[in-house]
Amino acid sequence: MRTPMNFVHLRLHTEYSLSDSTIPLKSLIKSVADKGMASVAVTDLNNLFAVVKFYRAANGAGIKPIFGVDIYVDSGEDKPFNMILLAQDHAGYLNLCRLISEGYLKGQRLGIPRVTPEWIKRYSEGIIALSGGVSGDVGKALVDGNSELAATRAMQWRDIFPNRYYLEINRTGRVGDEEQLHAAVDLALQLDLPVVATNDVRFIAEDDFYSHEARTCISAGYVLDDPNRPKYYSEQQYLRSAEEMTELFADIPEALANTVEIAKRCNMELTLGKNYLPIFPIPKGMTEADFFAKESRKGLEQRLATIFDVNAADFSQKRLPYDQRLETELSVINGMEFPGYFLIVADFIQWAKDNNIPVGPGRGSGAGSLVAYSLKITDIDPLPYDLLFERFLNPERVSMPDFDIDFCTDGRDKVIDYVAKTYGRDKVSQIITYGSMAAKAVVRDVGRVLGHGYGFVDSIAKQIPFEIGMTLTKALEQADDLKQRYDNNAEVRNLLDLALSLEGLSRNAGKHAGGVLISPSALTDFTPLYCEENGSNVVSQYDKNDVEAVGLVKFDFLGLRNLTVIDWALKMINARLAASNKPLVDITQIKLDDRATFDLLKACRTTAVFQLESRGMKELIKRLQPDVFEDIIALVALYRPGPLGSGMVDDFVERKHGKQKVEYPHPDLAPVLEPTYGVILYQEQVMQIAQVLASFSLGAADLLRRAMGKKKPEEMEKQRSIFMEGALKKGLEAENATYIFDLMEKFSGYGFNKSHSAAYALVSYQTAWLKAHYPAEFMAAVSSSDMDNTEKMVIFIDDCKQQKLEVMPPNINLSHFKFTVDDDGRVVYGLGAVKGVGEAAIDYIVENREKEGEFKSLVDLCKRVASQKVSRRVLETLVKSGAFDVFGQSRRSLMEFLPEATKIAEQYIRDQAFGQSDLFGGAGNMGGEEPEVPDVGEWKEKERLTAEKEVLGLYLTGHPLDEYRDELNQLVTHTLKSVDDMDVVAGGKFSKLPVVLAGTVAAIRIQNTDNGKRAFFNLDDGTAYMEFAAFTNTFEVFGHLLQKDEILLVEG
Repeated sequence: MRTPMNFVHLRLHTEYSLSDSTIPLKSLIKSVADKGMASVAVTDLNNLFAVVKFYRAANGAGIKPIFGVDIYVDSGEDKPFNMILLAQDHAGYLNLCRLISEGYLKGQRLGIPRVTPEWIKRYSEGIIALSGGVSGDVGKALVDGNSELAATRAMQWRDIFPNRYYLEINRTGRVGDEEQLHAAVDLALQLDLPVVATNDVRFIAEDDFYSHEARTCISAGYVLDDPNRPKYYSEQQYLRSAEEMTELFADIPEALANTVEIAKRCNMELTLGKNYLPIFPIPKGMTEADFFAKESRKGLEQRLATIFDVNAADFSQKRLPYDQRLETELSVINGMEFPGYFLIVADFIQWAKDNNIPVGPGRGSGAGSLVAYSLKITDIDPLPYDLLFERFLNPERVSMPDFDIDFCTDGRDKVIDYVAKTYGRDKVSQIITYGSMAAKAVVRDVGRVLGHGYGFVDSIAKQIPFEIGMTLTKALEQADDLKQRYDNNAEVRNLLDLALSLEGLSRNAGKHAGGVLISPSALTDFTPLYCEENGSNVVSQYDKNDVEAVGLVKFDFLGLRNLTVIDWALKMINARLAASNKPLVDITQIKLDDRATFDLLKACRTTAVFQLESRGMKELIKRLQPDVFEDIIALVALYRPGPLGSGMVDDFVERKHGKQKVEYPHPDLAPVLEPTYGVILYQEQVMQIAQVLASFSLGAADLLRRAMGKKKPEEMEKQRSIFMEGALKKGLEAENATYIFDLMEKFSGYGFNKSHSAAYALVSYQTAWLKAHYPAEFMAAVSSSDMDNTEKMVIFIDDCKQQKLEVMPPNINLSHFKFTVDDDGRVVYGLGAVKGVGEAAIDYIVENREKEGEFKSLVDLCKRVASQKVSRRVLETLVKSGAFDVFGQSRRSLMEFLPEATKIAEQYIRDQAFGQSDLFGGAGNMGGEEPEVPDVGEWKEKERLTAEKEVLGLYLTGHPLDEYRDELNQLVTHTLKSVDDMDVVAGGKFSKLPVVLAGTVAAIRIQNTDNGKRAFFNLDDGTAYMEFAAFTNTFEVFGHLLQKDEILLVEG
C-alpha cells in the first residue's frame, strides 16, 4: 500500500554505475515498494545504462521512474565536480542522451567522461538540475569558505536552469556534509533558491556497507584494511525510508517537500516496442517496395541461370516453384514493411563481396528465404532442402527479421566501417554488453581486496566447478571439498560470504560480439553512446535487449575464422593455378557430390574441417558414413546433447544403413521425413507435419513450433486442440492424431533449425573439399589461423604427417608471416608462429628479401636487417627455430657467432653512414668476403629440440622420444593421438588391457588440497597433447618425476 508521497529519493546509484554501488535494479524496486514509496530516481554515474530496465521494472511495480544522471562536469582543474541532472520530459531525456554521449565522444580525460558547462547550457531544456551537494562546485566552494564564488556559480546555474535549479543537501555523516548543508540553506535564502534533500544512496540496507566498501575497493584497486585508502562513503548512504528522511530533515521540511515537487515535475515515458527502420536510398520515381521486388526478381533470374539450363524445354516448368515462392515471400515482406531491411543487408554483403571480403553462405533461419538467396544475402538454395521462409519471417507473428551474417574475421571491421560511412557515423554503432561478477571472478576479486595471498584465493576459485552459469550457491551444493572448507575455515567462509553478496553485479562494459545498429536518424535520438577514450569503439549505452525495445534495428556482423581459412587457402591455390594458366577455383561453384570429399569424410580425416573435427563428431561420422550433402546437414543437427542422448542418432544411423526399417507415423509424411529416414530431426519438419496432417498454414505451424519449444501448458493445450481439429477433418483417427502430436512435442525439444544446419554444412563441405583436393594449401591456411595455439599446432603438424605432407621448418629465405606452400607442395612454417618475433620484424625481413634477394649468410642477414625492428633477441630466437639452418651451419655455431655477426653489421652500418667502403668489399657488394662461422658442432639433440620447442611451442624437426623409440615400442601401447581417437576406432569401448603412454612433460600445475598435493600435467609425444591428473596418493609416490621437458611413462 502506497503512503502519501512526502519524500522521493532523487540521487541514487545502481550496480550500473560499475564502481560504487551494490544495488541491483530488482532489489531497488522491491525495497522502494516495500517502503511504500511511490517514485524513485536512478542517477548512475556518467551513464544511462539502466534506463530501459529501470523503466520496465518500475512500471511493472506501479512505481513512477525518474531518469537522471550523476555527471562529472569539467572544472578547468584536474578534478571535475558532480551535478545531478533529471529528465523532466522527453526533450530533457533526449538532451541527457546527447550530453552524456558528448561527454564520452569528446570529453574523456584518463578514460573518465566530463561535460563542460557550455554543453550543459546547450542541452539544458527539459532538465532539472541539483547542485551535487558537497561534491558539486557550489558545495565545494561553500565547504572551502568561499561564499562569493559559491553565489556566483549558483547564479550562473540558475540562469541556465530557470526555476529548475536546486541546492542539494545531505546528512550522511560524511566530512563536510553538515557544514555544506547550513551554508547551502543560507545561500538559498540569499538567492531565493530552493533546497532539496538527498541521501546519495549507494546500497539498500545499512548492513550492506561492508559489501559496498569491498565493491569500491575492487573497482579502485585497494585493499579493504589499507589505512591509507580513500574513504568517500558512510554507512548512512542506504535507501532510507520516507519516515527516516522526515526525521532526519525535520528542521528543513521544505527540502523534503521539494523532492516531491521535483518528482511531480518529472513526467517522462519511453515508447517501447515500435520499430524504427533505417532508410535505404532508392532510385527516384520508385517506391521502396517496387525497387525491392525488381532487385529480387533480377537476382532470381541470375540464380536460375546457374541452377538450370535456361534453354532447356522444361526450364519454364522447373522455375515455376521458384517464381511462386518468390512472389509469396515478396508479398509477406512488403506487407510487414521490411523491404528496406533486406536491401540494406544485401547492399553491405554485396560491398563485402565486391571488395574480396569472404561472406558466409548463411546462418540461422535466414537461409530459408528465397528472396535472401536471390539478393545474394545467402548462398544456399532453400528449395532443394525444404528450408522454410516462415521459420525466418512469420506473417502470422510480426517480428523483426534477423539475419546473422558471417564475415571473414580479417574483413568484418571493414564492412562495419563501410556501413558507418554509408549511413553516417552518427547513425551507426555497435552494442554494449555488461560483464558481471561471475562466481570464480568475484572470489578472486574479493580475495584480493581482503588481502589474501594468490595461492589461497586460487585454491578456492579452482574448487568452483567449471560450468556455464555456475553460481557460488550451486558450487557450495555441488563441490563437497569447497563446502567442507566453507564449514571448517573461517577465512574461507568470510571470503565466500562477501563474494556471495557481490556476485552477479555488473562489473564492466564491453562490446557485443556482432551487433551493429543502423538508425534512421542520429543514434542519440534513441540511445546515449559510450566509447573508449580516443573516441573509438563507439557502442550504444543500452544493451541488445534494450536497444531493440526502444525500436532500433540490430544487424549481426559475426566473424567466422573458417571463412578466413578458406580465403587464405584459395589465395594460395589460385596464385599457383594462375601461374600455370589453369582455371581458378570458385568455392561457391564446387559440386556437392564430389567423391574425393566424401571419401575423406568417411575415413574420418576431418581434423580442421569446420564443425566436423571433434572426437565425438568423428565417431558419429564413422558410424554414419555420409555420402550425400543431406547427410552433412544431418550431422550438424545430430551432434548435439539432445539427439545424442535421446536415441535419435542410433535410429538415424541404423535406418540409413538398412539395419532398421524406415517407418513413418503416417503415410502422408513420407516426403517430409524421407531425407531423415523417418526421424523428426528438424524444426521445419515439425512445421511441415502440422501443415500436411492438420492443414496448418506454415505461419501457424511456426507458432505451434514455438509453443512446443516454450512448453507452456496453457499454450500447448490450445495448440493441441487446433491440431486435433485439423487432423480429424483430414481423416486421421483421434488415437493416431494424438500419437503424432505427442511425437512432435517430444522431438521438438531436440529439433534443430535446418536452415542453419544447411548453411553451416556448406561451409563444412567447402573446407572438406579443400582438404581433399588441395591439402597443403588448406593445412597451411589452417595453421596460419591458429599460430598461437600450441595444442592445435601439434595436432595440425601430426595431421600433415598422416597426409604425407612435408612440413618445412622456418626458413629465412622462404618463410613469410603466415604458413605457405612452396613449389614442391611442401608446407613452409610461418615466421609468425615463432614466439617472440613480432609481425613488424617479420615484415621488415620479408620486404628486404623480396627487394634485395635471398640472404646468403648470417652476416649478410645482420647487415641488411639488424635494427631496432630486428633485435639481437629476435635473431637468437630465429636461430633456435631453425630459420637459419639454410646457411649450412649448426644452430650452436650460429648462436655462438651471432655476437660477432651483429658487431660486423653494426660496423658496416656505421661505415655506410659515413660513406666509407664496406669492410668486406664495396658498399654495393654485401656478399663479398666474410669471416667464416666457426664450426663448434651442434647442441646435443635434446638441447637442440628443447630450444626449438621454446620458440615454436612444439617439437618440429624431431622429438626427444625419437632417441628411445626402439625401447619405448616394447613398452608403449598407444600414441596420445590414438588414445584421443579411441572412441572413433573402437566405437567408444576402451580395451580392458592396460594402456601405457609416453611423452615429454609439456606443462605442470600443482595444487594444494586439504588432503595434500595433486598435479595436473600435459604430455606431448609428437602426435598430440593430453592432460593427465596425479591425485594425492599418486603424487606422493611419483611427484618428483614431474619435471618440465622430461620423458615420462604413464599407465592406466
